[in-house]
Amino acid sequence: MVFPWRRRKAGRLSAKKEDFEINSDMELAIPTHFRCPISLDLMKDPVTLSTGITYDRESIERWIEAGNQTCPVTNQVLRTFDQIPNHSIRKMIQGWCVENRSNGIERIPTPRIPVTPYEVSEICTRIMEATQRGDERRCRELVGKIKAWAKDSERNKTCILDNGAGRVLATSFDHFASVSMEKHACLLGEILSALTWMFPLGEEGQCKLGSTSSLRCMAWFLKGEDLSAKKTAALALRELLSLDNQQVNGLMKIEGISEDLFKIVEDPICPMVTKASLVIIYHMITQQETGSKLALGFVEMGLVSLILEILVESEKSLCEKALAVLDRICSHDEGRKEARRHALTMPVLVKKILRVSALATEFSISILLKMGKDEDGSAVVEALQVGAFQKVLVVLQVGCGEMTKVKATELLKLMNRYKDRLDCFGSSMDFKYLKRTY
Repeated sequence: MVFPWRRRKAGRLSAKKEDFEINSDMELAIPTHFRCPISLDLMKDPVTLSTGITYDRESIERWIEAGNQTCPVTNQVLRTFDQIPNHSIRKMIQGWCVENRSNGIERIPTPRIPVTPYEVSEICTRIMEATQRGDERRCRELVGKIKAWAKDSERNKTCILDNGAGRVLATSFDHFASVSMEKHACLLGEILSALTWMFPLGEEGQCKLGSTSSLRCMAWFLKGEDLSAKKTAALALRELLSLDNQQVNGLMKIEGISEDLFKIVEDPICPMVTKASLVIIYHMITQQETGSKLALGFVEMGLVSLILEILVESEKSLCEKALAVLDRICSHDEGRKEARRHALTMPVLVKKILRVSALATEFSISILLKMGKDEDGSAVVEALQVGAFQKVLVVLQVGCGEMTKVKATELLKLMNRYKDRLDCFGSSMDFKYLKRTY
């Protein structure tokens, strides 16, 4: 039996529940004049063009950067691309956000005024003047201002790059490095940390950063105890050598650079620095004149063992760079002999095929092919024992690059020569398939 008062109470609760569901489904309508005409989203940094139409800064900048020269709403040709901040609309939007805070609307922060090309040019001129005077304190202030601008937005970064700040900072770095690295260490570290995101620096900037004094300073940072300076030096050297391989010759003349790079790989600071160091090592050992000698030096230091440890557990980018260095080292007899001494070599290389990336697969097959050309054939037999044949065959079946295909085919033919020495294969069916296909 249900009492009447219980029935009425249940009805009221049901009505309240329905009202709540209706209200929760309602969406808060954004006023039309608060929306950007391009993205139709709430404007965060409203700016007005010469046509009188207001847009969100990010949206209209993308429109102009795409090559459009008209106003999106009026379709009028823009006489000027100046964007004037609309503070009235921005304050109204912020007030609306505060009023609707209970509905989950967050107040948009007051945007910073973006830096202009004139401001960048002016500060670059001041840096050059302070550099010529040898005024370290003033230079640090100005470099700090550039770094603060860059942190504000990507637009500021682009403006800084487009107006030659990289060239100016590289010139300043070269000047103070040639005077005294120890005396100006703090300033040099500040400049280098800013330069790491300014590449490419242009021909003049790269020439200044690749000078003898600049390279010696970066090598000095690599040798020091300051981890932040080590990181910026490694990143700057990686970018410099990737853009201009001729700078490698100057770097290799610096005493102890190989040992310093090896120590960074041996005692990693972070994956980014390890990858940068491996890229630098790769550029060094690929040089025609002295690359072989440097590669043997790294082998004697124990770089092969370190690379194998890295390959056991590493992410894609680090794995690719480690395999690239190992591939180059295995181009030399001593490098292959050192790799053969490690029990991990073959299992790790075979495991990386088709497990990381197409580039890692190519490097792994290349290393196996180089090691397999030794006279006794023990490397090929060991590779077969850990499943190399099946893996390489799948590479050819699923498709791969032309260079990888050539190397994989050659490796399969090499394996076919030693099939009789392999106990783990009871049938030679796969080898017959290889003979028939290739």
